[in-house]
Amino acid sequence: MSVPARRLPSWVWVTGLTAAALVGVTALAAQADQGAHPLAAAPKAKPSASASPHPSAPPRKSAPVAVPDGSGTGRRIVYSLAQRRVWLVDAAGAARRSFTVWPGTVSPAPGRYAVSSTVASKTGTDGTKVENIVYFTVSSGVSIAFSNAQDGSSPKPSAGTRTGAIRMHSADGDAVWQFGTKGTAVSVVE
Repeated sequence: MSVPARRLPSWVWVTGLTAAALVGVTALAAQADQGAHPLAAAPKAKPSASASPHPSAPPRKSAPVAVPDGSGTGRRIVYSLAQRRVWLVDAAGAARRSFTVWPGTVSPAPGRYAVSSTVASKTGTDGTKVENIVYFTVSSGVSIAFSNAQDGSSPKPSAGTRTGAIRMHSADGDAVWQFGTKGTAVSVVE
C-alpha cells in the first residue's frame, strides 16, 4: 500500500527560502569584507591624462615626469599650464614632488615670479573654503595662487566666475605650503 505524499504549508516554504537567502547574502558579505568578492578584484579604470580638465582624481603614482626645460634653475615651484602640473624643485634642480592640478578660469602668463604672501585659510572667490594659499602674481586683476579645498574637492568654477585658484589635493597643498615660503621662485611655463 502506498502512502499519499503530504503537502507542506506555504509558510514553511517561504520560511525555508528566506533562511536560504539570508545564508547566501551573509556568505557573500563575509567574502566581500575579506576582499574575496569577485567584483572586488576587478581592475579599476585609470583616469586618462587627456580626460576632463577637472578629473575627480588625478593620477597619484606614475612614472616621474621631467621638470620642463626652460623653467629656470635652483630651488623653485614650476607650474606648467599645458600639463596642468606642478613640480617642487630643490636647489640642486631635482624634482622632489610633482602632481597634477586643476586651474581656475584666469591663468598667469608664462614667466618668473616669486611667492608674495601666504594665507592659512579663507573662502575663495568661488565660495569654496580653501587652505594652504600661496600667492605669486596677479593676472587681469585676479590674484593667482596655489591652494586646496578644505573638503578635498576639486569643483569646476561656476560659469562667469573669475578665479585664479590653482587647486590641488590636500597632501599636495600641504607640500606647497611648506615649500613655498615668501620669496620662493615660481616659474610658469607653457
